[in-house]
Amino acid sequence: MIRLYISPSCTSCRKAKAWLKNAGLEFQERNIFSEPLTRNEIKEILLLTETGTEEIISTRSKVYEKLDIDLDDLSFNELVTLLAENPGMLRRPIMIDSKRLQVGYNEEDIHQFIPRKIRLYDAQVKARQLMYLEMQQQELV
Repeated sequence: MIRLYISPSCTSCRKAKAWLKNAGLEFQERNIFSEPLTRNEIKEILLLTETGTEEIISTRSKVYEKLDIDLDDLSFNELVTLLAENPGMLRRPIMIDSKRLQVGYNEEDIHQFIPRKIRLYDAQVKARQLMYLEMQQQELV
């Protein structure tokens, strides 16, 4: 199951939610301000990042600027506590399943959440359609 962590005023969050619905994918949506992430959820997200904190922390957020801290000076546990107490520091949306993480909305990257066999099937159908179109164009020449 895909978990979608959002904030209600986030345009990218609305785009991600609409894309998941249109793709027919099941997901659980959660507003991180009304129901903040637990320490374990934050740890899970951090473990799935490729670049660590750079991937999930919004350095342009008002909360980050207000705290005026150097993240490199924090221990892992201090970082987790900081994020649990300040969800506004997190980039949004955060989409996660058992193997994948996507932070922010990117129309190309979000396709990773479509199960592999469906992606392969779609690619095969498109390839057949292209072959058919090419055959039709050759007959017209």
